[in-house]
Amino acid sequence: MSAAALPPDRSHVATEQRHPDSADFDQLTVQQQVRAIARDHAVVSGAVENAADELAAFIEALVGRVRSGGRLFYCGAGTSGRLGVLDASECPPTFCSDPSTVVGLIAGGESALRRSSERREDDPNGVADEFAAQGLTARDTVVGIAAGGTTPYALGAVTLAKARGALTALLVCSPREKPGDCDHLIVLQTGPEILTGSTRLKAGTATKLALNCITTVLFTQLGKVHGNLMVDLAATNDKLVDRAIRTLRLFDATLNRAECAELLAAAGGRVKTAIVMRARAIDRATAEAHLQSVGGNLRSALA
Repeated sequence: MSAAALPPDRSHVATEQRHPDSADFDQLTVQQQVRAIARDHAVVSGAVENAADELAAFIEALVGRVRSGGRLFYCGAGTSGRLGVLDASECPPTFCSDPSTVVGLIAGGESALRRSSERREDDPNGVADEFAAQGLTARDTVVGIAAGGTTPYALGAVTLAKARGALTALLVCSPREKPGDCDHLIVLQTGPEILTGSTRLKAGTATKLALNCITTVLFTQLGKVHGNLMVDLAATNDKLVDRAIRTLRLFDATLNRAECAELLAAAGGRVKTAIVMRARAIDRATAEAHLQSVGGNLRSALA
């Protein structure tokens, strides 16, 4: 490889540093290795909590956009991309959200979810065709996810999104300056990894926790959570039907399980609808219309 073709030097990136406590990792016993990894991950929750202000500012900007019909896109490569796709795919079963509301895009496409296509992360225009196919607009929001903060695919996604007028954020695990096209920079300072540069470890764990925060708080603010209950879930399998029955009994303990199941069926498997039907003694159509009139907020519907 010629000097002109050398890759950028990333030795300054925090996630690329050598961990001072794991230089002899390969010489530890299996139990010692497990304990070392577990101890190292103890910083994860603190890293996310330290970024709470930045996360909150981003989510507050996001909520109104999604409420008015905008979408949230995660864009990343490798582990970062897979985590974005994972978080996006879990929103519909958890919050009964439209699958198009939160979308995960990964460098290399769906095949990269199972087979590494790491070279695709070097293309700053790699997501351009996806943005065009999705019809990305100024109502939408794009989060570039890059543990080290240098991935061209993620940084390019932020630039391309801003050119379309979208709200942009960059989620990283290494301190860096905010790019010019980035509206919100979220830094999770997780430090060096037990295996040098392996950001699937605690950087990946912190990223997953931050994404959990984004979508959980987003949909809670949109009225899809009541207290700490997932009242907007759709009961589509035995586990969820059981959870839905138990949730209904929390709102009306006079109902037995069979009565809850019957009510749930009458509500089309929708927990929130069933709660309103029971509380107001109305049919499904009326309950759905009432919920729609209060923006889907159960607390308002029951007031």
